[in-house]
Amino acid sequence: MRPDKTQHSLAEDEVRALDQAVILLKNQACTVGIQRIKNISVRLQFNREITEYTRGIVQDVYNGKKSTDQGLDAINKQRNALVKHTLMDQTFLGLGVAAGGMQVAMGGGICYFSAGALCLGIGAPLMLQGGNNIYENGRNLLSGRSDTQGPIRKVYHSVAKAVGGTEREGNIAYGVVDLAGSVYGAGRLVLKPDSWRLFRHIRTDYLYGFQRYTVGGAAIGKTSDVNTLQTLFDYWRDE
Repeated sequence: MRPDKTQHSLAEDEVRALDQAVILLKNQACTVGIQRIKNISVRLQFNREITEYTRGIVQDVYNGKKSTDQGLDAINKQRNALVKHTLMDQTFLGLGVAAGGMQVAMGGGICYFSAGALCLGIGAPLMLQGGNNIYENGRNLLSGRSDTQGPIRKVYHSVAKAVGGTEREGNIAYGVVDLAGSVYGAGRLVLKPDSWRLFRHIRTDYLYGFQRYTVGGAAIGKTSDVNTLQTLFDYWRDE
């Protein structure tokens, strides 16, 4: 509901500009709420607070406490702050897809270079985990959501419930395995690209996994690990 326009006369284009700014802010708030706030009641409260905020700004403009430009500036600043959150979420989702691809490649490499010896215990699970990360982050990126659950995560949920836990414990286990895979990949010994042998390889023929990372690959891995740690912290905090 608009304030009483008799309090302060506004030109028609000013009214349209305010209405449009309010609509854009509310739409952006809905997008951020869906992406970042899983609890429905908290999400509704967030949207109500945005509505109250815009109503207060518009009321100040009609009461002459703010100029139209000041009101628009306040509303647009709030919207820009929410847009940054959305862009940050999309960036992390994109990095999650890339990190999942690295997990799949790493798992495949372990299976290949171990001649299958480490495939069942390490390589295949790493590929499944990476594939699930690609699915979840990719679908969230395309749909604008944050609650996609892939089949592998659902297995973790089922196991957690079977031993008396909840989905929360399953999510924590999933995150721990993600981090363990990163640690293993960075710490395992791999052959140097130019190494050769007469009889068998010696220690100097090997590098640690992290020493073969490109700058971009290392950045993706570290950022993904930090995001996983933050997610784990959120799960612990929500206990």
